[in-house]
Amino acid sequence: MTKTGKATTIIFATLAVLIVVLFIIIATFDWNRLKPTINQKVSAELNRPFAIRGDLGVVWERQPGETGWRSWVPWPHVHADDVLLGNPPDIPEITMVHLPRVEATLAPLALLTKTVYLPWIKLVQPDARIIRLSEKTNNWTFNLASANGEQKNAQPSSWSFRLDNVLFDRGRIKVDDKVSRANLEIFVDPLGKPLPFSEVTGDKGKSNGPKAGDYVFGLKASGRYNGQPLTGTGKIGGMLALRSEGTPFPVQADFRSGNTRVAFSGTVNDPMNMGGVDLRLKFSGDSLGQLYDLTGIVLPDTPPFETDGHLVAKIDSDKGSVFDYRNFNGRIGDSDIHGTLKYSTSKPRPKLEGDMESKQLRLADLGPLIGVDSGKGTKSKEVKKDIQPAGKVLPYDRFETEKWGVMDADVRFKGGHIEHGSTLPLDNLTTHIILERGDLRLKPLKFGMANGTINANIHLAGNKKPMQGEADIQARRLRLKELMPNVALMQKTLGEMNGDAKLRGTGNSVAALLGSSDGNLKLLMNDGVVSRNLMEILGLNVGNFIVGQIFGDDEVRVNCAAANLNINHGVARPQILAFDTENALINVTGSASFASEQLDLTIDPESKGIRIITLRSPLYVRGTFKNPDYGVKPGPLIVRGAVAAALATLVTPAAALLALISPSEGDANQCHVILSQMRK
Repeated sequence: MTKTGKATTIIFATLAVLIVVLFIIIATFDWNRLKPTINQKVSAELNRPFAIRGDLGVVWERQPGETGWRSWVPWPHVHADDVLLGNPPDIPEITMVHLPRVEATLAPLALLTKTVYLPWIKLVQPDARIIRLSEKTNNWTFNLASANGEQKNAQPSSWSFRLDNVLFDRGRIKVDDKVSRANLEIFVDPLGKPLPFSEVTGDKGKSNGPKAGDYVFGLKASGRYNGQPLTGTGKIGGMLALRSEGTPFPVQADFRSGNTRVAFSGTVNDPMNMGGVDLRLKFSGDSLGQLYDLTGIVLPDTPPFETDGHLVAKIDSDKGSVFDYRNFNGRIGDSDIHGTLKYSTSKPRPKLEGDMESKQLRLADLGPLIGVDSGKGTKSKEVKKDIQPAGKVLPYDRFETEKWGVMDADVRFKGGHIEHGSTLPLDNLTTHIILERGDLRLKPLKFGMANGTINANIHLAGNKKPMQGEADIQARRLRLKELMPNVALMQKTLGEMNGDAKLRGTGNSVAALLGSSDGNLKLLMNDGVVSRNLMEILGLNVGNFIVGQIFGDDEVRVNCAAANLNINHGVARPQILAFDTENALINVTGSASFASEQLDLTIDPESKGIRIITLRSPLYVRGTFKNPDYGVKPGPLIVRGAVAAALATLVTPAAALLALISPSEGDANQCHVILSQMRK
């Protein structure tokens, strides 16, 4: 052998010996000597205690499944016993996670590409405590030392981390959340035998996407949430597809808190990052308003509800998450509900958007929205109502504007047939609800009534203290006989009612808004019928008295009823409030205060033509809305022609009322003839 060959042989032999010696040293090295250093370094980086209190060891083994020369490379299998991770300094509890044992395998060849790759890690009987003391203080947010100080502007590391599989035989998670008042224990155990996704969800071959993984672990939860008892069960997949977007991660759960139930089943893509959620989601409970504490979405109090729909979500803690509840069906009280809603956790406020529809809407089911019991099925204790002052008629229930600023909304709603007792036919409700920075608009609010239409724009500035409100309402072609379908007398008439109202006021209740309101109210009714019997049917004692005093017991045809009222600081005063009947002309003057609910009206009747009415003295209506006082006004008789002369001077208010009459009606409308004569 040449000298060169001998030298080469010696070099390779030396290297082989050194490698063998290195492997022997590594294999026999007491890794426990590194525990103090590891504990100190990790604790300093996490800004919280970390300790491996038991044995730390490494076993080198060839990895099954590797082929070729890679199969000869030994992989380190690391184990650590009695591992403790503590809480940050501002949380008094000591332990966040305790693990009796942790095992993991490291892929050594991946280190050559600057990747720390753990094909699997096994957590033996993990015991974790999730704690939140306030909106800003919790133990799952890690304030890393490397992210502070001078290293904040440092270049990101070229190293990457990959974890494919997390295994554990059983575990416990304890949740203590002071914000949501949650105190829960969740136990996780293997199912013993994996369950196919389709067997649990019933989705056999219906999905066009990648096949979901099997359910491997079972969940059981108990405790309290928002002060209410909570129980639940569920299933989750094995962690084999923890970072893979190719195999969706299966989840299933059914939770109950009081009478509120949330049940879901489906998949999560990229579960470590909650990249995409695709669930069949069911909600049910006593009131939609109770979901605020669970979801953060501001919804009105309602009768008992249930919904079933398809939730597709994209979770992004930095840019904001999007929850898309698609094609849901359900019921609120006795009303059906359908649609699609999208909730975005965007900044500066979350936003709710979408479209909803109800084919059979029971109007009373929307009653709790303004603090009114809906009747059947309503949990009255959940409907927050203010005490109505004695002797008052206008509602004093407060609008709960405090939550209006929590989120924004842009929702369109349609209602087909609307049930409102048996006497007021409503249909074809449409509205566009816009909530922004606590400012609520219904623009427009439209619905059909008595074969006519109501078109309104409502604005409630809940971000003002006190709230400011505006209403612009138009009523067109409301048929009298359909307004009172159960009154036989009204079926004799073909008359209609038209009106306009523009009001603005301040206050946090209907009573306060009207009591401070300014605006105008116009109303026209043509071709009606009035009698004492009708007033009795409607329960109007004042009307019964007035009609009886003027007309006796006869049925009297009303050619036209016209009202043009100015409202100033909650006090309504008529520019015109007159009734033209077949045998009398009636003029009403005075005032009605919405603030004090006081009446001070004078009714002046005057006979028409040859026929003489039974009364030529003025009448009065005083007292309150709830307890009016009425009678014949003492004093001189009404001078013949005085009422007609007084009405003839009201040219401008009469001209304003003509705008309520459709051009197509023309002289067929009795009010058009009478008001036109007043203009001459």
